[in-house]
Amino acid sequence: MEPHPEYLSAGNAGPFTLDGTRSYRVGSKEVAIIDAGPDVESHVRALVAFLQDAETVRIVLTHRHADHSAAAPALAAALGAEIWGPAEVEGVTRVLEDGDHIPTDEGDLVAVRTPGHTRGHLSFHWSARNALFAGDLLLGRGDTTWVAEYPGCVGDYMRSLERLRSMDLAVIYPAHGPPLTEVESALDRYSHHRASRIEQVRSALADHPDASVEELLGVVYGDAIPTGLHGAAARSVSALVEYVRGAGAG
Repeated sequence: MEPHPEYLSAGNAGPFTLDGTRSYRVGSKEVAIIDAGPDVESHVRALVAFLQDAETVRIVLTHRHADHSAAAPALAAALGAEIWGPAEVEGVTRVLEDGDHIPTDEGDLVAVRTPGHTRGHLSFHWSARNALFAGDLLLGRGDTTWVAEYPGCVGDYMRSLERLRSMDLAVIYPAHGPPLTEVESALDRYSHHRASRIEQVRSALADHPDASVEELLGVVYGDAIPTGLHGAAARSVSALVEYVRGAGAG
């Protein structure tokens, strides 16, 4: 396998971000920097230094969440760079659609629509390396990511995972955590986890059709909800309920 691409970590470690947001660099002189990260002055300065030898830089965003996109305006201003990304990201210079190409001198990146984490989420296929930059579709560790943001997100997410199966990838680069080099195993792990949660909720609702989200939390998570994540877990269960009841499954 070719060497992994260079990246700069924002250092914003946390339960959703693992070791922090990774800003990946593809290209030597004509460069794409994938996910600018959070709007932290020291991080922006580090990115400017990281990219100082590039002649052309395009800031390429997977989705709108601040830990991926908030540094983009400051970085663009510092480098005179354009911001390319999904329409859901405020201030993008060029809106990317499924199949659009982003040129670099190490091969084009191709936008792949992968909704679920957010409605407008994009991944980027680097065919020269048979690789995919997956944003928050998967994380580099574990078996789950946040899927609860909008109606229909669970169904979208499951379809996005299946789309990746058809791409015969050698490696996936998440924005959080290390590369996934056992691609089929990772996709199986994430698909199985979500399917298991769906079945837990389906079974609970079959036995107790009027169960509240709070009651279902106990069924799905037991007492394993980490401190501070109760609200996030409740939204996740709400999304699963919507899927099971049919509103998000179409």
